Amino acid sequence: MTWSAVILVTAVVWAVSVIRSVRLRAFVYSLPLPMTLALVTTGHRVDGAQVLGVLGLNLFFVTVALTHRRLRWPIVLADLAGIGVYVALSVGLVAVPIPFAPALATVVALWTAAMLVLRRRARAAAPAVGEPEAARRDSLPAPVKLVVIFAGAVLTGLLGELLRGMVVTFPYAGVLVAVEARGHLVAFSRHFARNSLALVGFLTGYHYFQDVSPAAALVAGWVVFALLSLALHLPLRRRDGFGADERGRPDGSARGAGPVRITWR
Repeated sequence: MTWSAVILVTAVVWAVSVIRSVRLRAFVYSLPLPMTLALVTTGHRVDGAQVLGVLGLNLFFVTVALTHRRLRWPIVLADLAGIGVYVALSVGLVAVPIPFAPALATVVALWTAAMLVLRRRARAAAPAVGEPEAARRDSLPAPVKLVVIFAGAVLTGLLGELLRGMVVTFPYAGVLVAVEARGHLVAFSRHFARNSLALVGFLTGYHYFQDVSPAAALVAGWVVFALLSLALHLPLRRRDGFGADERGRPDGSARGAGPVRITWR
């Protein structure tokens, strides 16, 4: 892992640590900045394995959330469990060639099914008070926190390099973000799961233009990512006032407005 990658991961995690909105945290983490740098510096191609790697990112956070929240594991052990799940998936994916189109269809189908389940659960739990949408401030002094994040970025970078092509989707920042978001892992995982479709779009755009040139592939990937992000978040803004409830009011309402129905949670 290059020093530029370490600095980028540190910057992403630092940005997540200072943002209070859980939704915005998940969106910032979902930006394909580490993917872009991994593709530029390693020269790996994007094929079916990398698209399935986005599932690995979601499984990482689900594993951390389940072990930390349900099983009451310490966050460090839960983080290690999440890494173990991602590494195990990666070993299987790199062992055999995976065609891109079937992998893409599988991921989109699983994403759609997951969103339907989350939507049904949100409707069933609508009368209840939702999870807080604002993260609490960390008690660590800023310089100490920055050193910890930087050291963690170096360690995760060294681990990611062992995964060959799956280095593209390795959760470099996610390992540290999971610790930062430990107080609201369930909500963060849900928001990231929705945003992950845009990451699939990024990899899809890159895949179909990678034989043209790396620059064209990156431009295509980012354009598809931006379009899908708009498609995912603009309807959300109309439904639940995304951006108006950044402070996490307990009744889920925006200032000066009546109660708002939360559709995606």
